[in-house]
Amino acid sequence: MKHCLPLFLTSALVGLLSFSTQAQAPAPVAQAMSAPTAVAGGGAAKVDPAVLPAKKLTSSDYKAQVVTSTKVITADPKNVEALMTRAKAHLQLKAYDEAIKDYTAVLKLQPTNADALYNRGLAYLKNEDQKLATNDLTATIRLRPEDKEAFFARGVAKLQVSNFKSALGDFTKTIALDPNYADAYEYRGICYANINKSKEAQRDLEKAVSLNPEAAKSLRKYGKK
Repeated sequence: MKHCLPLFLTSALVGLLSFSTQAQAPAPVAQAMSAPTAVAGGGAAKVDPAVLPAKKLTSSDYKAQVVTSTKVITADPKNVEALMTRAKAHLQLKAYDEAIKDYTAVLKLQPTNADALYNRGLAYLKNEDQKLATNDLTATIRLRPEDKEAFFARGVAKLQVSNFKSALGDFTKTIALDPNYADAYEYRGICYANINKSKEAQRDLEKAVSLNPEAAKSLRKYGKK
């Protein structure tokens, strides 16, 4: 059965999706990132993508990626780079079923592709299939045991189904990996509140607010009355 997502969890997933695609050049258009530019005295110099400002892609950009990647995949169905690009574009376009199909195709070719596992886990999470999301995120953690985002996302999946005690462990691990991870403190505080550990809840929620003032909403709702 699907659950209605609380607003704070929906916001968390938006952040995770942003992280899942940041600093990743789309495969079919990657060459554009290293296009030569004119330099004094003639000739050309390649631009280092690392020094270019990040471009915020629009829905039109993602749709264009789907079209371009599909052409590549039609010619070469086992092109992992194109499948990953199309999957990430589907993810941003909220076409979660399509994203899952592409990530599954990648995993048939590369069963230990941690990026595909993590992002398919996010797609399952957005589709409110917490069990499959947890499975994929657990597999990601086995491959990348220091992946704070995978721990955090798995904690969100557990929190969505009120598995508070287990979610606590994932948020605690996230904080161990990144002591300034505001959302992890916020959601761990919410977990504590739901298992009647008000002192711990208050501590975490106050810490979350110190890192991110927007967490004040959760402090008012779940902190000491």
